[in-house]
Amino acid sequence: MNFYPEERIALFIDGANLYATSRTLGFDIDYRRLYDLFAKECRLVRAFYYTALIEDQEYSPIRPLIDWLDYNGYSMVTKPAKEYADSQGRRRIKGDMDIELAVDMLQMADRLDHAVLFSGDGDFRRLVEAVQQKGVRVTVVSSIRAQPPLIADDLRRQADNFIDLVELQDRIQRRLPPDHPRAVQRQQGTAAGNQAGRQEADEEEYANEEG
Repeated sequence: MNFYPEERIALFIDGANLYATSRTLGFDIDYRRLYDLFAKECRLVRAFYYTALIEDQEYSPIRPLIDWLDYNGYSMVTKPAKEYADSQGRRRIKGDMDIELAVDMLQMADRLDHAVLFSGDGDFRRLVEAVQQKGVRVTVVSSIRAQPPLIADDLRRQADNFIDLVELQDRIQRRLPPDHPRAVQRQQGTAAGNQAGRQEADEEEYANEEG
């Protein structure tokens, strides 16, 4: 990783995007290891994690993860998600956090030397350019090794540095015992429910084990 010990850095994690990338690559993230990795490399000022929540749920499975992150060094940024039915009547959830992430990165820019964006969304290209114009280096973490690649080409070109999430896997991967249900499921190549449902189940499980 191209970081310097004296650099002031902040992490800006698009939670849904990072989750989708890691799952496509076939591993789960240990958020404690992720935090410690950057804290040891340089001066970690903030680690922001962005996610949307369905507020009218009696119980949100993602809540334990949010609470765990909040107590373990992460700055949580959440907002209500919008639930709707698509043209085929399937339940969909919309929770775009782009504006919140962009505002925070721009506000933090004057107090940073280096910003690390965990997202491959091409909509962030102009944000990266604006932050660079303030003298801040920007590293983008996503993946080009997934099929199809999960990072927009123009975002990758704009960044000062690009890290493929695969390159960090050994250092941030969540280790599960062989008989753990999630490990068994992965070995069998099975998955139940839609992606949003799997994410909530995984995040609840992570928080319960790590908290």
